[in-house]
This record gives sequence, structure tokens and C-alpha cells, in this order.
Amino acid sequence: MPSNDPTTTIEFPRRRRGQLSPPDEYAALRKQPGLVRSALPNGSTLWLVTRHEDARTVLTDPRISASPLNPGFPTIGRNGTVPPPDQIPGWFVAYDPPEHTRFRKALIPEFTVRRVGDMRPAIQRVVDSRIDAMLAGGTTADLVSEFALPVPSLVICELLGVPRTDRELFESRTRILVTFTSTDDEREAATKDLLLYISKLIAMKQRFPGRDLISRLLKAGVLTPKEISGVALLLLIAGHETTANNIALGVVMLLLNRQWIHTPGVVEEVLRYLSVADRVALRVALEDVEIGGQLIRAGEGIVPLGAAANHDDATFERADEFDPSRSARHHVAFGYGVHQCLGQNLVRVEMEAVFETLFRRIPTLELDQAVEDLPFKHDGVLFGLHALPIRW
Repeated sequence: MPSNDPTTTIEFPRRRRGQLSPPDEYAALRKQPGLVRSALPNGSTLWLVTRHEDARTVLTDPRISASPLNPGFPTIGRNGTVPPPDQIPGWFVAYDPPEHTRFRKALIPEFTVRRVGDMRPAIQRVVDSRIDAMLAGGTTADLVSEFALPVPSLVICELLGVPRTDRELFESRTRILVTFTSTDDEREAATKDLLLYISKLIAMKQRFPGRDLISRLLKAGVLTPKEISGVALLLLIAGHETTANNIALGVVMLLLNRQWIHTPGVVEEVLRYLSVADRVALRVALEDVEIGGQLIRAGEGIVPLGAAANHDDATFERADEFDPSRSARHHVAFGYGVHQCLGQNLVRVEMEAVFETLFRRIPTLELDQAVEDLPFKHDGVLFGLHALPIRW
């Protein structure tokens, strides 16, 4: 039997100003039986999943879909919409198996631990060069624009074979796509710009193949050029925006908890504690299904809240404490199941290189603005910082 009255809804929880931890309401929601229905700005509703075990169940149940083509699929804002396959073929996170499996099979070899390990020297060169540039500029900087964003952007450029000089184009268009306040026209124009750019890039690599991921996908012939353009767009956006947010917020966490700098478990704990992709795993039930004692009807939207699941005391002892000494590898910051983030090995290597090198080379690093005054991304699909003033 359903545990909660399906006619009762709450406002969608949001982080408070200056708050690095998840919304305060998450703890109370986890204690409630069943699930909780939330009202969205567009008038629709969905089920919030806040417990770790329930989140993993949702993310692995074949009766629950990631495809926006299914009736009732939720959106949490103008730019929280998952593009349908006919709009961007190759945006494979919006596919269910077996179509999703076809894309994963083609891409998994590109992101193995071994393949990413081979990229470590190149990643380290990028990190060092950006620190060199910051140090050459004086004793203050904006860590976001001068370091946290350029590092993953340059890495993904090298992986995909995108000229470094074109980095500003996809960074600026991505900002539009991941910001809730962007208009529909701005979003459409940004998407067209990116797809046009990638289409031209693919056409060039068809004539002059290189040693990059796009060239390898073209040579394999498993995906069509149009599908590869959607894959490349997804990797460009996800490959730099999420990592940049983890880097910037992770630096704040470590400056507030200096005793943990250079601790081996820092990367996993930053991923768990911050959970920047808290609200991106949108789902819809294909048939009636019970999750955590709550009956969810076919056609009802669901969102497993990553930050809520990753702060579940039933799974992580003292979950609201930042403690890199814990074993946090079973967090769901990268999702779970068949849709688990394809680039997680790359993200880990980048963050390891960033935190180790930054604090080793600039041991006097400090925040140049109070945490409560930092410009957090409360207007975005992903949690992060628009800027991070630092000094040394």
C-alpha cells in the first residue's frame, strides 16, 4: 500500500545561499515512509527518492525509463529537459537498453582505467600549465575561469580532437544550456551552434583522421556520423562542466578542512559530499512499481536525488561530515547501473591531479571571499560556482 498521500506535494528542495551541503529538507525526507511527491514550476509533479538503497533500485529497475519519449517523463526547469533522440541523435543517456547498450559498447573501451591511465601525463601537463599561468598573473585569481574550467575543457578537447583555440565556443554555449534562466531561443541557438561546429569537425576528421576519439569512432563504423555528433556534444558538455564544478567546490571544501589536503580518499569524498549532479537522473515509470514501500503508477516521474542518497546515514556513517578517511566508493555521484557515468575514470584522474598539484605548488592558497558570499550556481542544472576568488 502507498505510504504517503499522493495528493500532498512539497516544493522542490534547493540548497541555501552559501550552503555546500545538500538542502536541509533531505534529511527529514529520508525519515518519512515511502517517497515524497514534489511540485515542479511547470505545474507537474514527480516522486523524490532520497534514500541510498531506493536510489540504486530506481536506477537499475528495467520498469523505470530514462527516455523522454515516454509519457510523463519529468522536467525540472526549462533547461532541465533531456533532449529526445530525434532532436539530438546520439544523446545516449536518454536511451534505454538495448539501444543504450549499443552506444555504451562502442564507447566503454575509450574510458577504461588503462586508457585513462595513459592520459595521466597529458592531464598533468594541462594542470601544471594552468597553475603556471595563474602564478604568472600575480597573487590572486578566479579559480573557476583560470583553472577549474580550463583544465577539464582542455582535457576533453584533446580526447575528442577539438582544437584548443575553440574551447571558448563550447564553454560559452554550454553555460547557456545548463542554466535554468536561459530562454528557449538562447538554448536553441546554443544547441545549433554546437551541433554545427561538431558536424564540421566530424566532416574534417572523415577526410583527415587523427588519433582522437571521434576519429576512432568514425573508423569503427558502429555509429553513424550523426550519432557521433550527439555523442561528442554530450561528452563535450558532461566532460568539462561537471568536473569543473567538482574541482572548484572541492577546493573550497579542502580550504575549509585543511587537515584532509593530500589524503588519499579526498576525491571520492568530494564526489560523495558535494554530489553536483544531484538532480540529473530523471526517470519515468513504464508500469506500476513499488519503491521503498511507495506505489508509483505508470507514467509518473521520478528523480533519485544523488546528494540525498549520498548523505544517507543508513549507508554512510556520519554522512553529513566531510571525512576523506571513510570508504565512500559506493556513492552514487556518478549514478548507478547501466547509466552510470561513462567518464568516471577520467573525472577521478583529473581531480587527483588537480588537488595534489594545486596544493603542493601553492601551499598558501586561501579563499579571497567569505563562503556565504560566493556565487553558487543555484540557477543551474548542476551545482557549482560561477566564480571562486582566491589568493596566495
